[in-house]
Amino acid sequence: MNHTTGDKQLVTILGATGTIGVNTLDVIARHSEAYTVFAITANTNADKLLEQCKQYQPQYAVMQNEEAAQHLTEAIRAAGLNTQVKSGVSGLEYVASCAAVDTVMAAIVGAAGLLPTLAAAKAGKRILLANKEALVMSGQVLIDAVKDNNATLLPIDSEHNAIFQCLPIQSADGNYSPAEADYPGLGVDKILLTASGGPFRKLPLEQLGSVTPEQAVKHPNWVMGQKISIDSATMMNKGLELIEACWLFNILPEQIQVVLHPESVVHSMVSYIDGSVLAQLGNPDMRTPIANALGWPKRITAGVEPLDIFQVAQLNFETPDLERFPCLELAYNAFEAGGTSTAILNAANEVAVEAFLNKEIYFTDIAKTIANTLGSTTAHPADSLDIILQDDAAARLNARAYIAQIEQ
Repeated sequence: MNHTTGDKQLVTILGATGTIGVNTLDVIARHSEAYTVFAITANTNADKLLEQCKQYQPQYAVMQNEEAAQHLTEAIRAAGLNTQVKSGVSGLEYVASCAAVDTVMAAIVGAAGLLPTLAAAKAGKRILLANKEALVMSGQVLIDAVKDNNATLLPIDSEHNAIFQCLPIQSADGNYSPAEADYPGLGVDKILLTASGGPFRKLPLEQLGSVTPEQAVKHPNWVMGQKISIDSATMMNKGLELIEACWLFNILPEQIQVVLHPESVVHSMVSYIDGSVLAQLGNPDMRTPIANALGWPKRITAGVEPLDIFQVAQLNFETPDLERFPCLELAYNAFEAGGTSTAILNAANEVAVEAFLNKEIYFTDIAKTIANTLGSTTAHPADSLDIILQDDAAARLNARAYIAQIEQ
């Protein structure tokens, strides 16, 4: 099947039990005449995946965790469902690259999403990319795989999807990927990447060290998973998005300006050489970018309430304070350094965020751990997946060693 034929699109959702996965299933359910769920995956949450299997009856369900896969297999058998269960990375890669699949929602959080996303690219799929880390870790490798296999890569992050909507379209045949366009040649001056500033935008700097994980995961505007909520609080989320934008839109970091926008109504903007600035606005609801990419080049309903600009009434914009948000500068520096530096940055951040959530380190130690790891881990040219994964592993070891030293 192919998404251009008018048949139902078969969709694989990598990370179906997370926020993006749940919202994707919601949008698909509103358009059952056009989309069918082929496969859904989760890491350890077998109970939630079972409920989704009962509702959507996919052909396959994949658990990354082997023990959870066994539990799900037994539960599916007991429920009398026909869904087949697979497990591990091989299972994820299978449902991401299977010949029957048209579209893959890549929404597994963290480095774990890299291999199945690459498998989808190599199989020439239409990839809806919600996993930042795939591009942050292996930007050139993934972009090359997309180009070489005629895959399509569309952004799901609300900011990148907003940028995509504000950029000039070069193709409307459904086989276009933004990374292939020459945006400066089309009059684009720069991208204005908006950020809410998270829950600690106004907190006195001296109090940042004592904030708790419970406070840090309470995002003022968005409902997100724990890891991405912490990244929003440190603004590493925006640093990763900056790196992702460079790869997605084939532009340089100096062509991107991060803008604090606490209302999260303007999702991002694109500035043109003639003085025009195009902005995409909407309520903070991930179903909008999901529906935009799922239906592209058409528009489909998403179940999202229209934005009431009279209720919003006021929009504010600020310059980010790099003393408050050192992770943002670390991300800029890692991209400039090149090679596997961004993979090292990402690995150190994942380890540090987990340590903070486990109350092993202070909030301000997250940036210190990343900076130390970037300094203590040797970066290499990021021209093969093996080298990227090797440096990722080395960075994790160095980050854990630094955290152990802090704890003492």
